[in-house]
Amino acid sequence: MFAIVGATGKVGFATSKALREAGKPVRAILRDASKAAKLREIGCEISVADLQDPKALAEAIGNADTVQVIVPPAPQLKDTAEQMRQAIESIATALEEARPQRVLAISDYGAHITDDIGMPTMCRDFEVRLTKVPGKKVFLRSSEHIEAGWGRAIPVAKESGILPSFLDPVDVLFPRISASDLGLIAANILLRPAATEDVEIIHAEGPRRYSANDAAAALRELLGKTIQAKAVPRAEWKEVMERVMSPTLAELLIKANDAQNKGGMVDVESKDSKVLYGKTELIDALRPLV
Repeated sequence: MFAIVGATGKVGFATSKALREAGKPVRAILRDASKAAKLREIGCEISVADLQDPKALAEAIGNADTVQVIVPPAPQLKDTAEQMRQAIESIATALEEARPQRVLAISDYGAHITDDIGMPTMCRDFEVRLTKVPGKKVFLRSSEHIEAGWGRAIPVAKESGILPSFLDPVDVLFPRISASDLGLIAANILLRPAATEDVEIIHAEGPRRYSANDAAAALRELLGKTIQAKAVPRAEWKEVMERVMSPTLAELLIKANDAQNKGGMVDVESKDSKVLYGKTELIDALRPLV
């Protein structure tokens, strides 16, 4: 049995669907039962549990041999960072009670960095806490999702002809991946035998790296109008981000973007790191959002 925590998200659903297509039993664990329909349609068993309730989460995991976990930020909460810390502890406590044989945790590029660089540091804390959980662990470090990074800026680009970018300069290439590709990569890892080591670290990114200019060009083609990437001045980041998210989430993302713009920090751990590549190009990841 494969238990997927957060199965209604883009990553979790893609993993669940690939496992079901491979003929494997999947227990989809979600917070809101009203969102279970598409998971039932592909043959998943449904369990309902809140990430903040370790007892309910352990019961939902039940007898699953393998569990995939993720800690999604909640932009609408007043203190997103604290919510994520509580979720990390709740997930780890639930896994310690359920004791599956293997856990795959969705982590982040840059989780190896010891300095505080925002969101990657939160994922580092997640990895550190999970190392204390018995059983085999896979930390699947993901580059930023195309849908999250550039997808939310589409309405602004469509209205103004400007794609605002926190990546500066706008012609520098950064690792990005489609969320659905990440879910497929996770499923492929889970379908193979477990590694011999207790902790395996794997990185995942798209078929190639992209700049903000590349995203603007893709939107130009999809929208049929002139789109230009323009870096948001650093002094305006906080104000711009806090229009759509909590101050603590904005702080996590500001630190992460600062680290990205310095270069080399929000990236693979070393030249010897294992990297798996998705197949979805930038324009194809943006197409359904447009």
